[in-house]
Amino acid sequence: MDKDSQGLLDSSLMASGTASRSEDEESLAGQKRASSQALGTIPKRRSSSRFIKRKKFDDELVESSLAKSSTRAKGASGVEPGRCSGSEPSSSEKKKVSKAPSTPVPPSPAPTPGLTKRVKKSKQPLQVTKDLGRWKPADDLLLINAVLQTNDLTSVHLGVKFSCRFTLREVQERWYALLYDPVISKLACQAMRQLHPEAIAAIQSKALFSKAEEQLLSKVGSTSQPTLETFQDLLHRHPDAFYLARTAKALQAHWQLMKQYYLLEDQTVQPLPKGDQVLNFSDAEDLIDDSKLKDMRDEVLEHELTVADRRQKREIRQLEQELHKWQVLVDSITGMSSPDFDNQTLAVLRGRMVRYLMRSREITLGRATKDNQIDVDLSLEGPAWKISRKQGVIKLKNNGDFFIANEGRRPIYIDGRPVLCGSKWRLSNNSVVEIASLRFVFLINQDLIALIRAEAAKITPQ
Repeated sequence: MDKDSQGLLDSSLMASGTASRSEDEESLAGQKRASSQALGTIPKRRSSSRFIKRKKFDDELVESSLAKSSTRAKGASGVEPGRCSGSEPSSSEKKKVSKAPSTPVPPSPAPTPGLTKRVKKSKQPLQVTKDLGRWKPADDLLLINAVLQTNDLTSVHLGVKFSCRFTLREVQERWYALLYDPVISKLACQAMRQLHPEAIAAIQSKALFSKAEEQLLSKVGSTSQPTLETFQDLLHRHPDAFYLARTAKALQAHWQLMKQYYLLEDQTVQPLPKGDQVLNFSDAEDLIDDSKLKDMRDEVLEHELTVADRRQKREIRQLEQELHKWQVLVDSITGMSSPDFDNQTLAVLRGRMVRYLMRSREITLGRATKDNQIDVDLSLEGPAWKISRKQGVIKLKNNGDFFIANEGRRPIYIDGRPVLCGSKWRLSNNSVVEIASLRFVFLINQDLIALIRAEAAKITPQ
């Protein structure tokens, strides 16, 4: 019993000690609060703002994902389903509540799915009509002007030249869309406002003539010779009847067209002749029955014939242009060769296969191409791929001497002596000319050269 009483006494003493300690701590805390209130400062709570990253366990990952899904899925009343009614708000929420105004804010109505669908439907036609197809703003302006002038879509389809070939149905659908479709009409108006003033003026000048305008023009006599002043006076007298963009020159051109088709008031359509004589093409066209016409032409054959005819004419034209360049005649050498010289041949450059007749005082040697035409084509003698397009020039001086000048890359050998590029050498009778392994013999018509020297001797003393 003594031991039990001693244990009870010890426990009571410990409890009283702890109680006294708690009372002392509370009294100290109260004194600190009183002193802080007296000084006007509130002690700050020590806390770290640093975020410590650590790996989450599996159960924490599941809870965080559930918390995120619960915060995203809010109800219409604005109460989060994951929070209990009895739970206290966090410190951040307390700050938000303290900052918010005291007046109650009505809950915003949640968007119903029907409204969102309506908004999406209203946006769809704008995306569809971004590409207006083949109809350009100029076509729309032409269509509007033509309909206002004629009030007939058929005549608009036949008389107006659009940027594309539209059918009558396409013209009608476009006109109805401009009238009754607000989206298309708005986009078309915006595009037409962005047109350049010069383009608008050009489009307005192409507007069709109305019946009232043609009626006024038909009153001008066909036998008279109206001038621009006549049509300008007509514009001044009837400003309301004519279109704004009409000019005297345009009225004169349309009047001449009406006169050509017998549409003036003082003109009458001539009756068809009884005989075989046809007055004009339109009467003959009316006589033709289209159903009886049979097209027996072969289009492929006609195309080939026209292409062949065009090619032949081109070749003939090229030959006619090259006639004045044919200063040297090339003849094939056979066993029974004709004499080398005649009254017009000054010299001959004879090769193994061909011979070149020199009939002018200056000729060019080289390799002929499509872009380079020369007098003596050395490729006729043999392989000339090493020869320049303009290899050299042979000239006859007034004293009767022949000189050859090298203008190509490779040297020309005269009797075994090289003549480099930019140099020249005198040619004598029976000189051997070698150009890139092609050998020729240069023969001079001595009789004709003697006459030339005699004439030069007669001229020099005078």
